[in-house]
Amino acid sequence: MTSFRFALAIVLAASLLTGCASTGSTTASMQGDAARPAQSAGWIRSELYFAVGNEDGTGTIHESQWRAFLDGEVTPRFPDGLTVLDGYGQWRFQQDGRLVRQRCKVLVVLHEDGAKRREDIEAIRLAWKRVTGHESVLWARGAVDVSF
Repeated sequence: MTSFRFALAIVLAASLLTGCASTGSTTASMQGDAARPAQSAGWIRSELYFAVGNEDGTGTIHESQWRAFLDGEVTPRFPDGLTVLDGYGQWRFQQDGRLVRQRCKVLVVLHEDGAKRREDIEAIRLAWKRVTGHESVLWARGAVDVSF
């Protein structure tokens, strides 16, 4: 009788493990909710990297100056939503090989692809360079599927 119970336990355990394994093989689908049921392809994730110090790595741009920039230049162009992350980065100047390390703000915007959105991103980059005197704002972009 003991070997029967042992065999039964093995069969039950095997069937449970099989059930667990099969649920892991289903693929998740991107679904919306009642407010925004749509799934959208053809969207872009744009990331902009703003140094919040001087080009040489000294000094800082105050949070109030960043907030004013965000409110005046970014939000009007992307009023439906955006994300700002605090970061820390480094880069090497090509001319003299000097390494600069400093804090940064990373702006993440998910948007439909198109000329108008690319113009909005470029206007934000130009505005930051004008306000701060920085030479560049890194823009990374890639295709994403989104679901709200």
